[in-house]
Amino acid sequence: MTNPVPMTEIWRGPLAESIHTGQAVICDASGDIIEAWGDPETLVLPRSSAKMIQALPLVESGAADARGLIAKHLALACASHNGAAIHTETVNDWLADLDLVDDDFRCGAPMPMDRTAFDDLIRTGGKPCQVHNECSGKHAGFLTLAQHLSAGPEYTDPDHPVQKACLEAFESVTLETSPGFGIDGCSAPNFMCSLHGMARAMAFFANANEGADARQSAAVRLWQSMVAHPVMVAGEKRPCTELMRACKEPVALKYGAEGFYIAILPTRKLGIALKIADGSKRAANCTIAALLVRLGLLDADHPATLRFMNAPILNRRGIRTGMIKPASTLL
Repeated sequence: MTNPVPMTEIWRGPLAESIHTGQAVICDASGDIIEAWGDPETLVLPRSSAKMIQALPLVESGAADARGLIAKHLALACASHNGAAIHTETVNDWLADLDLVDDDFRCGAPMPMDRTAFDDLIRTGGKPCQVHNECSGKHAGFLTLAQHLSAGPEYTDPDHPVQKACLEAFESVTLETSPGFGIDGCSAPNFMCSLHGMARAMAFFANANEGADARQSAAVRLWQSMVAHPVMVAGEKRPCTELMRACKEPVALKYGAEGFYIAILPTRKLGIALKIADGSKRAANCTIAALLVRLGLLDADHPATLRFMNAPILNRRGIRTGMIKPASTLL
């Protein structure tokens, strides 16, 4: 990552004890940069922030409608969920409708992030299933598309028709030829682009018009599903869910691993992409909140904002020792 700039500061008493650097880009309807921090052309892996792009073929192909998928399913296709009952029950029902089982997933079986689901597994001596994976909604979408295309079961293979469709969509909305990919935590390819390209893609979603063409119609359905079902996108107490609920206008947010974030701002016709250089989640949360405050979409004193931006740091006795705050250049 070239030329990162300060994004989030960690204060202890009177001293900025640590500084997280990174890059951010805001694009307008034409895909042009209206504001940037750092080098917009730095290459990135957007990780789970790209899920709504990966879901475009599911919708525009007609696969989603053929299976009767509704907004909560499409939100899950874009989600990194907690593995709470609200998530796993919906994905399991979706899987059953495809006449498939958990073993048909290719995403792996971690313990759920949701505390109740986690404790239930421990208490009963149960084992996690792949449906508990935070990406199981995306993978249910992949399986739906694979069936629609009459393609084989190894849908995470980069040469599989599902992943070829995802790459075509990715390059179309970023307006870039991807130089390659990494394998994501859920085993699917994650394609590279510039940070500018990712912000440009989010501006495409923000400016898409229902009925203009299949891709634009799909983009509108996906961001609207995320906004309508923020708890499906992440989960209770998660930053994406809380900040989407707190925004004064419709905003679709998606965190990606290693400090990545996107925002789709349909009323402003803007797209945002940011990457924290050291991969810090706390810095990514603070930075996206600061950018939303900067644009007037989020109140600085909203309780959800204050969980992530200007958030107090408490020691083990509950004494305030410092705070997490955005760098002055973001304000």
